Amino acid sequence: MTMADKNIFTAHRQLEITGKDNNFPFPVLIQYPTHVPSITTSIGPYQMDVSVDADIITGQRFPLVILSHGNNGSPFFYRTISTWLAQKGFIVALPAHYGNNSNAPSAPGTVENLTLRPRHMSLVIDHILADPSFADSIDTSKIAVIGHSIGAYTALALAGGQAKTEDGAPVAIFPDSRIKAMVLLAPATVWLNDSGKNVNIPILLLTAEHDDRAPAWHAEIVFKIVTDPALIDFREIKNAGHYSFLSPFPETMKKTDFPLSTDPDGFDRAAFHQELPVMILDFLKEKLDVSTINE
Repeated sequence: MTMADKNIFTAHRQLEITGKDNNFPFPVLIQYPTHVPSITTSIGPYQMDVSVDADIITGQRFPLVILSHGNNGSPFFYRTISTWLAQKGFIVALPAHYGNNSNAPSAPGTVENLTLRPRHMSLVIDHILADPSFADSIDTSKIAVIGHSIGAYTALALAGGQAKTEDGAPVAIFPDSRIKAMVLLAPATVWLNDSGKNVNIPILLLTAEHDDRAPAWHAEIVFKIVTDPALIDFREIKNAGHYSFLSPFPETMKKTDFPLSTDPDGFDRAAFHQELPVMILDFLKEKLDVSTINE
């Protein structure tokens, strides 16, 4: 197979992982490259062009990306990003964070949530690296994290950021040195201690011009906790809102009383999600030093 092989499609599989601390189970969506042709598939209210439970392409190793959703969010909110990366030669894992997803909401600032979110990410990496279906297909030197909103907190904590609760209590976090790059989308960082520089990996930092949930000072904290500001590729998305980084919702879900589906006046979310996955792919290719299999 050549690196320009066009017969590459996105495979889709759903797993469940059980945590080590208190046996909490949480689902994980896995998307990855396959030779099995994809079809338009309805999963709940969403449609994706995927091949369900298909075999992964064999004979080579792919980079691994773990994506952390926002507060009370869902892996399916980022399907435009995950399906694109998988079709380009990445294995993408999207956990539904236990106790803080759309099916089981909670307050984002609880100690349990701030502690468990980063642990989920490491557990997902551990599980996939041990899974016979994927273990021989992952380049363990090329692992990255994408995080939106509190998912960006999750990524930064995983990379060494020191966390605290809203009342200042420390949060027990175990950094994961396997993470080599990260993408932060509209980061919510209020829980991070900005007095120490602990993060030392390349970051693509994307903020929204009209973000009323995580305004500009949240991004400023990111600059305070990295060892070198040159590690950050910072871009502000003009006219975007906090939820503009979520994949466009089906027409039946677009309502003014459903803020996740709305954007500032004049912002074209569908057009943006033609650009955003490419932006992320280009960054990951450079920082992880990888070539895609489907240029």
